[in-house]
Amino acid sequence: MRPNNFNLSGKVAIVTGASRGLGQYFGRALAGAGADLVITSRNKNDLSEFKDEIESTGRRVLPLQLDVREYEAIQKMAQAVHDHFGKIDILVNNAGCNVRKPSTDITWDDWNLVLDTNLRGTFFVAQAVAKKMIARNYGRIINIGSVTSVFGYAGLAPYCASRGGVKQLTMSLADDWGKFGITVNCLAPGWFKTEQTRIMYQDTEWVNYLIDRIPLKRPGAPHDLDGVIVFLASDASEYITGQTILVDGGISTGATRALPKTK
Repeated sequence: MRPNNFNLSGKVAIVTGASRGLGQYFGRALAGAGADLVITSRNKNDLSEFKDEIESTGRRVLPLQLDVREYEAIQKMAQAVHDHFGKIDILVNNAGCNVRKPSTDITWDDWNLVLDTNLRGTFFVAQAVAKKMIARNYGRIINIGSVTSVFGYAGLAPYCASRGGVKQLTMSLADDWGKFGITVNCLAPGWFKTEQTRIMYQDTEWVNYLIDRIPLKRPGAPHDLDGVIVFLASDASEYITGQTILVDGGISTGATRALPKTK
């Protein structure tokens, strides 16, 4: 193996949706491997504490306001990064949202909010960044999916549709941009406790049911994503593209609750 295959020193990585949750986990891991960061949020003020945290490690950080539902905002973000750092090496397409309701209660606006953010936003952010990467014949794009990229769950119809779309989109973009030295992969976390899922983890019965279905017998912890995000962002993964990598403790094996013992 070539030395320093996982070293991201000198690389510039964008992480969208970095004001909380998984976006911050990804940012910490990339910065820890040596990358300078661009972090985005709909409200730039929400990034101030995270910016200070990463800068304290010696990495450079550029916080930017970005709503991935707005085309012009995406273009401005990509140009601002290029103007500031002169290049973009890595994109972690993480910004997302969810609406939990029975399918019969989903409104037109609910559907548009989730799909416009999670799927349309993912595409147009990738497109804007790829245009900068193509000129250098190099790039690593990591679209964030979910275990719902391959599984369906009740009460999550728009979210499952969007994450399934991200999986398919990833394969299409990988085929499109491979000739430019750009890899495009989908990282699909399982059940992690974040702001989006916090309310679910307050239900002890649900948590016990979930753990029963996870072969490793626990929900995801922040450090569980460190290795794979650095791997996909680094030259160690240069011959991997178009793939969906599940980091889910094995729940996608289809494990089910153990049957009760009978006398």
